[in-house]
Amino acid sequence: MNATLAKSRWYRLLPIAFITYSLAYLDRANYGFGAASGLAADLKITPTMSSLLGALFFLGYFFFQVPGAVYAEKKSAKKLIFWSLILWGGLATATGLISNVYALIVIRFMLGVVESAVMPAMLLFLSRWFTKAERSQANTFLILGNPATILWMSVLSGYLVQAVGWRWMFIIEGLPAIIWAFFWWRLVDDKPQDATWLTDAEKQAVTDQLQQEQQGIKPVKNYGEAFKSRVVILLSLQYALWSIGVYGFVMWLPTILNAAPNMNIVKTGWLSSVPYLLAIIGMLSASYFSDKTQNRKAFVWPFLLLGAIAFYASYLIGVNQFWLSFVLLIIAGGAMYAPYGPFFAIIPEILPKNVAGGAMALINSFGALGSFLGTLLVGYLNGTTGGFGASYLFMAGSLLLSAIITLIAVKKPAATSMPEPGTPILQE
Repeated sequence: MNATLAKSRWYRLLPIAFITYSLAYLDRANYGFGAASGLAADLKITPTMSSLLGALFFLGYFFFQVPGAVYAEKKSAKKLIFWSLILWGGLATATGLISNVYALIVIRFMLGVVESAVMPAMLLFLSRWFTKAERSQANTFLILGNPATILWMSVLSGYLVQAVGWRWMFIIEGLPAIIWAFFWWRLVDDKPQDATWLTDAEKQAVTDQLQQEQQGIKPVKNYGEAFKSRVVILLSLQYALWSIGVYGFVMWLPTILNAAPNMNIVKTGWLSSVPYLLAIIGMLSASYFSDKTQNRKAFVWPFLLLGAIAFYASYLIGVNQFWLSFVLLIIAGGAMYAPYGPFFAIIPEILPKNVAGGAMALINSFGALGSFLGTLLVGYLNGTTGGFGASYLFMAGSLLLSAIITLIAVKKPAATSMPEPGTPILQE
């Protein structure tokens, strides 16, 4: 990192970004514990409806990504995330108060709508504060909120469900987002120029470095041109397939483990947390070496391929050897999470800042579509086959295709400028 760039950005902004995304992830992922611990029985939800409810979040998430990112890009990421925190905390809390499945349908969809802009807005926010040489690690500290949250959420939710029931679990885990919104508003600024905690020289150093990086990128006049770029289209498809594996795993792992012999919800919580410990280690390592080598491709596709192999091996072993199968699920979970930082560093390095946020939102929205399909179809396959083998194969195939598309889409650039949209150049 350039010595003239303020190190205070790291310890001032990244913990805030981590906590914010962590709370978002808490309120979307704890549904799996509610479904495994009484919610379905109390509200008379069928297995098919339970799959739909788990997936509805991502349908709302899909439709409102790009509008939210455009608002963050043109107006204020700070304001957008402030109101999102309050609204998603309220909706998550309301999940513990409902008495019928129809209210739950509305809440799950609206929770997706409210949270839809958070990821692209946060990535856009960080791209205004961290340079190319720092971006993969900065993104990773944000996205670490995903596996780190599931790690402690899995344990906490298991104990909360056992102690106070699924309703109070949702209420207790929804309130922190509302409280944190006011901390977020007080502690962050949209751009370095707005920060009172940086000196004028520090503000200028960051601004100059970011502007210098933009000079190496060919202008793209509007979102339409960016969205038609071949590489954006391929990465959208890649991320959709990747997300099928990730969210099929995240949403249904508690149910898969809870079905094992001699299992209870507390044991399920502890075991569900283990893959995310490996995920944290993988994410930190991949992002560090990706920034150090400025190589994005080599830290994306091999992990996705490893995840596919681990899922397939777990399928071959079957349920009769639970612990060996579980070890393979740990490997699959860790491998799926490791590439996030390098992956989301790609777009700001090939598209100018006037369209980069929208392009990241488009890719993330296709990830949401994949998440919807992964959650829905994994649940459907589990219910109709009476086992988990078919869903393991489905997730393995999706990850394999995602790895192959990464190899096709991500190419080493011949020059520092970006060619016309339609040419698949990216940092190798």
